[in-house]
Amino acid sequence: MFQKADAALANKAIETAAAAFETWKLVDAKKRADYLFKAAKVMRKRKHEFSAALVYEVGKTWPEGDADTSEAIDFMEFYGREMLRYAAKQPLTKIATEKNELVYLPLGVGVVVPPWNFALAILAGMSSAAIVTGNTVVLKPSSDSPLNGWMYFNLMREVGLPAGVLNFVPGSGGEVGDTLVAHPKTRFVSFTGSKEVGVHINELAARVQPGQKWLKRVVAEMGGKDSIVIDDKSDLEAAAQATVASAFGFQGQKCSAASRAIVAEKVYDKFLGMVKEKAEKLGVGSADVPNNFMGPVINEGAMRKILSYIETGIKEGGRLVTGGARAAGEGYFIRPTIIADVAPNATIAQEEIFGPVLAVIKVKDFDQALEVANNTEFGLTGGIWTKDRKKIEKAKKVFHVGNFYINRKITGAFVGIHPFGGFNMSGTDSKAGGRDYLLLFLQAKLMSEKVK
Repeated sequence: MFQKADAALANKAIETAAAAFETWKLVDAKKRADYLFKAAKVMRKRKHEFSAALVYEVGKTWPEGDADTSEAIDFMEFYGREMLRYAAKQPLTKIATEKNELVYLPLGVGVVVPPWNFALAILAGMSSAAIVTGNTVVLKPSSDSPLNGWMYFNLMREVGLPAGVLNFVPGSGGEVGDTLVAHPKTRFVSFTGSKEVGVHINELAARVQPGQKWLKRVVAEMGGKDSIVIDDKSDLEAAAQATVASAFGFQGQKCSAASRAIVAEKVYDKFLGMVKEKAEKLGVGSADVPNNFMGPVINEGAMRKILSYIETGIKEGGRLVTGGARAAGEGYFIRPTIIADVAPNATIAQEEIFGPVLAVIKVKDFDQALEVANNTEFGLTGGIWTKDRKKIEKAKKVFHVGNFYINRKITGAFVGIHPFGGFNMSGTDSKAGGRDYLLLFLQAKLMSEKVK
């Protein structure tokens, strides 16, 4: 059980962070990075403890939990090294009459609002990036995963992070979250979650409050409606395996999950049979049982919403191929669900479901597949399966997503290898885990001194 903060505690947290910022901003970048390196080292030693919290709090299987913890470690190490790069001497064009220097400064107090689905990795990544760049943080974890936030907070306290640099404030989004975002001393908001909440935060942060001296910066990573395009010239076996893994890993509760398979009519029936066979072999049940590929969805409300989408998909003309109902036993378990013959503009082809539901759409050819792939308001991840090089090159130019994958699954971005973030209503394309990310928490100052 976790206490829920109220607006008064939220305001106190901002004031505490603002006071701590006055000293933390002056701490050498190497020393700030060392806190992240120490935390990564401790987390690595206690990796299974952190992974267990993910299994039991949010229903990740052990492989998914291990990947989440590993990503958190990678984020801390990567952002620590990146801060050293930004703290080094920056290249400028030289002129004989002046000495010029560019340095990167922190912004101030940041509000970090992470999601429950990557309850450790995204939370640790967002918070660590803000901290290592010299900002102070008020962390409001998801109400579905406060334990993971508390464990990260305790970890940073354990490695000696000064009091007030990181402040842990669990509570409701409506009262605590809005209070934090609206506070005039909040300098930036870093958010990962749904489109609806992201849009609300962006609107609230845009209003200049009495006493506010800046325009708040918002870093928002929101939803997705991600597609895998299956060409008739594909390795169908590998494509089917990648689609099932992308659609049903962690019960489809990933913003990068494949929720649409767009399939050329020549291979449509064959591909559909393959994914059906593979989906029906997936074990569904308690996440701590090694043989289960899928655990529960996050809560009862999510379960009801997902089942409602399945009903809508069928009512609008979709054909249920497999799944479509709760799995046996107590808990919020839903069988992997495949709905075929879905119209490109159907509800389940347009709205983010965030559950184990794959909509399969038939198209006449690759060109039409690309048109359908781009027909949503989102633009996060997507991929194609084809052996045709010309089609690959065209899709690289046309497929409008922030993370585009070719002949592989569309989930599983690695820190430093696949900088992550999307277009349109998928957010501000932050490219978490990439070389641009820390710039979102910094501002550049140019100093010019005349020498001749």
